[in-house]
Amino acid sequence: MLRRDRQLRVQVHQIIDAGVFALGLRVAHLLRARLYGLPFFKDAITPFTPDYFWLFLVVIPMAPIILQWEGYYERPTLGSMRHTTWQLAKACAIGAVGLILTQFLFRHAGERGGARGVFVLFGFCTFALMMGKEEMLRLAYKTKLGHSQFKRRVLLLGAGEDTTWLRSEIGRGMDELEVIGDFDLNETSIEELVLFLHEHSVNSVAIVARHIHFGKVEKAIHACELEGVEAWLMADFFQTQISQTRLDDFYGRPVMVFHTGPETQWSLMLKQALDFIGGIALLLVTGPLIMLPAAIAIKLTSPGPIFFRQQRAGLNGKPFVMYKFRSMVTNAEQLKQELAVLNEMSGPVFKVTNDPRVTRVGRFLRKSSIDELPQLFNVLKFEMSLVGPRPLPVDEVKRFDDRAHRRRLSVKPGMTCTWQVSGRSDVKDFKEWVRMDLEYIDNWSLWLDNKILWRTFWVVLLGKGAR
Repeated sequence: MLRRDRQLRVQVHQIIDAGVFALGLRVAHLLRARLYGLPFFKDAITPFTPDYFWLFLVVIPMAPIILQWEGYYERPTLGSMRHTTWQLAKACAIGAVGLILTQFLFRHAGERGGARGVFVLFGFCTFALMMGKEEMLRLAYKTKLGHSQFKRRVLLLGAGEDTTWLRSEIGRGMDELEVIGDFDLNETSIEELVLFLHEHSVNSVAIVARHIHFGKVEKAIHACELEGVEAWLMADFFQTQISQTRLDDFYGRPVMVFHTGPETQWSLMLKQALDFIGGIALLLVTGPLIMLPAAIAIKLTSPGPIFFRQQRAGLNGKPFVMYKFRSMVTNAEQLKQELAVLNEMSGPVFKVTNDPRVTRVGRFLRKSSIDELPQLFNVLKFEMSLVGPRPLPVDEVKRFDDRAHRRRLSVKPGMTCTWQVSGRSDVKDFKEWVRMDLEYIDNWSLWLDNKILWRTFWVVLLGKGAR
């Protein structure tokens, strides 16, 4: 089933399940009233009293979240009943415990609504109701009417080996799809295809075009257009290794996009906004307390400028001037050639422990990572991010011996990254450094950024990893 259809079906189930959980809470209250000899009908007609109305406001949004967490919506429709029962049992138990913890945290005093006995009954009642709903859906799905409503009749088109693969994929638990035939489009005429569509009332045609001439594919899609049958073109003509694909629109023309970094979305825009706000906040805090004293110390203890400026490779390799507090002597770049034999890092990167070019104040600035703070100006200029792969000098990027290493340039560079908080001075292999950067790119999320920032705080505070 297509992702769009799956998402719609999941959303419908989430609404129903939220209602079932709310009903379970109501039934639990009614059972408690009966068990304690309270007036059953009096309690039954007051479900929205302040004593426990707040519980419904917790249960309704909580239900889909817990079930999603347990993987309930990812199961096949007719999957293992034992597995489904275990998922529902855990979800209902978590829901009951969640209500108890919510009452405890907010100190809700409603005796009728907040009694722990109600929460225990809620777990059992909700489990029974969810199992009943599950069994009803299974029975409905197996009926002739249910089969015709829920099953989508699919015809497979493509070369022989491609349709064999697709049929096996569909057979791995896609209960919503029924393969009613497969044609080798290289050997089948469009007239035969149209006749088959007429005779078998096909709902959708799945086309695997990897080994089919595009002219044939176009005719097949046109035939489906005229018949009013949905056509699915498997967009896997090219075998990519790590790219993710999405369909988009370019001035009215459908476009297939291959991307290896985070795609443009709200979370990425939020990251940029947080970078700007965080950059301003850090400048206001560290400027007068840390950066100004550091600048004065540099000026008083060694000749030369306060800031070190260097061309670094930014997003997609675009050069920009990165700022740091100067921690070395003014002729550090000239001395670099003489120290090349002492380089401890494999690959194009230059790293030396106890670098003799570092000044006395510079050693403290590096140990405390204060030398990196001027990069907040780069963040405010949108050249860098708070979190991202560390920007390398342009000349080092030009010496990459593996083109795959350039993928670390597919996102904006950052002030801190996974390498920074993983004992950066202990990492001697440039490939390991790149591996950590690519792992960050492939698994990027706002939560991961926050986690790295939190770890950076402790690394800087304890002075770990910097030399």
